[in-house]
Order: sequence, then structure tokens, then C-alpha cells
Amino acid sequence: MKVKNVFTAYKNACYQALGLSFVALGIIGIVLPVMPTTIFFILALACFTRSSPTLAAWLLNHPRYGVTLQQWQAYKVVPKRAKLFAATGMFIGLIILMLGHPPWWVVGLVASIEIMVMIYLLSRPSTAPKV
Repeated sequence: MKVKNVFTAYKNACYQALGLSFVALGIIGIVLPVMPTTIFFILALACFTRSSPTLAAWLLNHPRYGVTLQQWQAYKVVPKRAKLFAATGMFIGLIILMLGHPPWWVVGLVASIEIMVMIYLLSRPSTAPKV
């Protein structure tokens, strides 16, 4: 077996393992209201797109999340409801963090990251373009 083939096999296995881990986190997010779901499925889709067309198709054809993932993959759409849930979750998470009285720089770092994530989310379209 050639070195390139071995490398490709290991790379695909790592992407698939990582993708399955993201799917597991997404499933946990379905049960736990504080944890996001869709972002983990988007990350899983990115991994599966690089390693397993079968698993990518499985996610894209999922009855509940398939349409959202298809719109993300095609147009980078983030629905308004997802933006609202993301903003609310990040705000609640920041409040909970602050209740623990961490150092000021930790709060500043987390708040900065959350602001950058929200700017990115708000820059994404909320609906797919009419075709």
C-alpha cells in the first residue's frame, strides 16, 4: 500500500471519528436545552464531506435537520430562530460565568469571542435566496 493511500485512510478515519463525535454532541444538545445542536451537526457535515459521502448524505437527508444543513451547505444560511437561540444561549452562558467570579480577563475573553461569533452569525443570511 502506498504511503499516500495510508495517509488518506487515516485522514478519513479521523474525520469520520470527529464527525461522529460532533453528531453525539448534537444529540446531547437535543436533550440539554443549554447546549446547541445545529452547530455540531454543521461541524459533523464538514467532517463527513471530507471523508464519507454516505455519512454526509445521511445528515443532509435527516428529516429534522436536513433542510437546515442543506441551506447551510449551499448558501451559509442561519435561520433567525437559530440566531436568537445562539444569542440567548451565549448571553445566559456569560451571566453564569460571571456568577462564578472569574478573573476579569476571562470574562473579557469569553465576551469578545461571543461578540465575534454573533457578528459572524448576524452577517449570514436568514433565508435562502429565491431560485
